[in-house]
Amino acid sequence: MSAGENGGKTAEWLLELDGVSVGFPMRRRGMSVVTRGVSFRVGRGEALGIVGESGSGKSVSMLASLGLLGNGGRVVEGSIRFRPEEGRILELSSMTEKELCAVRGDEISMIFQEPMTSLNPVMTIGAQVEEMLVLHDDGPKETRRERVLAMLGEAGLSGTEDLYGKYPHELSGGMRQRVMIAMAMLLRPRLLIADEPTTALDVTIQAKILALLKKFQEEYGTAIILISHDLGVIRSVCSRAVVMCEGRVVEQGRVEELFEHPQEEYTKRLLAAALGKGSVLRREGVTGGKNTAAVRNYSVFYEERGKKLFAAREKRAVVKGVSFEVHEGEIVGIVGESGCGKSTLAKAMAGLNPLTSGELELACSRPQMVFQDPYGSLNPSKTIGWLLTEPLRLGRIGTREERRGRACEMLRRVGLEDSYYDRYPNTLSGGQRQRVAIAMALMLRQKLILLDEPVSALDVTVQEQILILLVGLQKEFGLSYLFISHDMNVIHRLCDRVLVMYQGEIVESGRTEEVFENPQHEYTRKLLEARL
Repeated sequence: MSAGENGGKTAEWLLELDGVSVGFPMRRRGMSVVTRGVSFRVGRGEALGIVGESGSGKSVSMLASLGLLGNGGRVVEGSIRFRPEEGRILELSSMTEKELCAVRGDEISMIFQEPMTSLNPVMTIGAQVEEMLVLHDDGPKETRRERVLAMLGEAGLSGTEDLYGKYPHELSGGMRQRVMIAMAMLLRPRLLIADEPTTALDVTIQAKILALLKKFQEEYGTAIILISHDLGVIRSVCSRAVVMCEGRVVEQGRVEELFEHPQEEYTKRLLAAALGKGSVLRREGVTGGKNTAAVRNYSVFYEERGKKLFAAREKRAVVKGVSFEVHEGEIVGIVGESGCGKSTLAKAMAGLNPLTSGELELACSRPQMVFQDPYGSLNPSKTIGWLLTEPLRLGRIGTREERRGRACEMLRRVGLEDSYYDRYPNTLSGGQRQRVAIAMALMLRQKLILLDEPVSALDVTVQEQILILLVGLQKEFGLSYLFISHDMNVIHRLCDRVLVMYQGEIVESGRTEEVFENPQHEYTRKLLEARL
């Protein structure tokens, strides 16, 4: 079904967007229109997926529905209607802030992409979830705690009494996402909007979160709008999907029809990039050679507060006696569920955690690291040029002109123009920021690069561009990569060897094809089976 056919209308619709255009005020005058004529419906109890690359208008359309656009954004054309019950229709696009507050959480809830930035870092988990009840004056104070604990349990969290008093930073990514789902479902809303709820999660946790969403849909009849760039996620949860490109709906229809018989060229291209149809990027026959890094019986520790007020801080082993090598020109992948120690290991190798034991032999002075979220790792108050030249300034390398020249050259190598030198991180897209992060890692010309989920937060088309860029840079500069990812398809396409981590230990390792075709460990088989 194309965008113009029936607009995806259903008899028992719950939310309807009819010709919606969203705009943001420009600095001088006028409006910058970012979505144009968006039209679709979601039915009662239905799961609808919205897919498209970064900047296509997926999230903006849903934020407009709840009046959460910010920065002066508003609906400049069209209407957004919500029908909580037969005979009662709310025009969301013209409601006041006070009126919308009564709808948010009670009738419509939203789960945002990154729970760590959505949760208040100075409030306990219990206080934040309970705040939903306080804001809507829902029930007596005496029963609120019991309701919160019950909802946390329904969201699949164990030890809820202990969890109630913890802070967001003390939880894993999967646990934080479950807390967000518990908050969203506490008041039993009729519609749940989930904006990339599994983007940064490994495949096993991802499967559990999706199963949890389906559980609430089936048990409470909650309609779900699932925003995702991962078409495997959309296929596993949704019955219908809307495809957006450059602020417009280009195609919509039943999921199976869209996946099997896409009509629009953009949908075909999106599917080709998303469903593991990309070619293998790794070079065949890369074996042996000199070591870029050798890790021997390596353990990494974190300090924890003692149970008593003045007790000494205790050390807890997160990575436990791992051993492996990274050879020259090789890409070694690390996979494993959230909290298994993948990122902790990489940070220790980069010198960001000194609490280690064992041996670490490096052929370079210090490996460089590319983090999962470049927006969080790039200083927003500094220009791209300042960020790129900082390691050269600290190392007293070159003159100001030479440093600028090297930075501009590196920008060109990662596919950006010299003009980006004077721009700030918040003016760049996610893919552009990741290119800058990669350029920063290459400025000191170290031979080992540690890549921590460098493409997990990117849509599939941009993800493909970054992967091709990484392979090209590896060949050009003779680099070795330690590549951390929860995406087994990316690992299969990119890595020469793979290490499987579970509870701080490497439980299986070997050539990528061998591990994928004949996994020996039960956990490896579980990871492969969980692929969407």
